[in-house]
Amino acid sequence: MRGSCLCSTIEYEITQLDTPIVHCSCTTCRKAHSAAFSTVVGVKPEHFKWIKGESELSSYESSIGKARYFCKHCGSQLLAIKEGHPFYILRIATLDDDPGTVPEATIWKSHEVSWLDYQSDIPEYPEREEGR
Repeated sequence: MRGSCLCSTIEYEITQLDTPIVHCSCTTCRKAHSAAFSTVVGVKPEHFKWIKGESELSSYESSIGKARYFCKHCGSQLLAIKEGHPFYILRIATLDDDPGTVPEATIWKSHEVSWLDYQSDIPEYPEREEGR
């Protein structure tokens, strides 16, 4: 599967998804994405590679040990890397191809905005799902 930033300066490829897709409502995701939640998936480093534009990435350490990587031209967040974490945290909406699966849970429900009226049948967790 291939993905890219908004301006197509940066492109990447993944060979597989390594965790279920989840919606994250944590405060930092909401602020970083200017949205009620961010939809993410874990991808092992060996299943991810930059195709073009890696030199056009910039990063921001949004919390201790967690860097968010984005295109320095259009600002699209592509992934985050957390020290000691076995997966890259991929922003699934940057995929150009259909991942063939749907979100399975909402995490950081305790941070969800009061004005969101998002109804779903997937499990919800007040913080990060255990084991992820």
